[in-house]
Amino acid sequence: MSARPRVTLKLATSLDARIALASGASKWITGPEARARVHALRAAHDAIVTGVGTVLADDPLLTARPDGRAATTQPLRAVLDTHLRTPPGCALLKAGPAVLFHGGEAAPSAELLAAGGQCVAPGERDGRADICKALEWLAEHSCSTVMIEAGGQIAASVLAEGLADRIEWFRAPCLLGGDAVAAIAGLGLETLERAPIFRRTRLAECGADIWESWERV
Repeated sequence: MSARPRVTLKLATSLDARIALASGASKWITGPEARARVHALRAAHDAIVTGVGTVLADDPLLTARPDGRAATTQPLRAVLDTHLRTPPGCALLKAGPAVLFHGGEAAPSAELLAAGGQCVAPGERDGRADICKALEWLAEHSCSTVMIEAGGQIAASVLAEGLADRIEWFRAPCLLGGDAVAAIAGLGLETLERAPIFRRTRLAECGADIWESWERV
């Protein structure tokens, strides 16, 4: 098995593990203290990985700004983007170059390359850019720690594949209900014995929110 980085899955959710309303509204579920901690966590990782759905929905920078200013050393930022839908004018690329992991049939546009998109085709699985191969590529490029900040589908893939070594989970004191967007999509479990198991290593107040850290068992 090829080497891969140590992976942290970051979740920022309501009490009932939702990340957005059915309309897509999500800013901001957690408070400023939790967001500041997320910036500190980004600064402690070599790379940040998100999905193109998050880029299109939220237009994030994904930079580390732990004290309100950009950290001296920034993590590499990467997007799982099978069909290269990342807009050349998005905030992510305006903030600097980023790696775009895409499928083999997607062709990078001149505009995307000029905007700083480093397009890498790690291989596909189930019609999507292979996240396992993407992590291997990051390990080969000096990224020993990776934090994943993405939607429910990628979070589910990371958990189902056993890739998450740690979860940093910020829970806001609100309930969004069953019609809101789940933080973790379906895992396809057939028995309870196959459920991923984690051990809590931190439970702390973070402003009005709760911050939990979990290590994989």
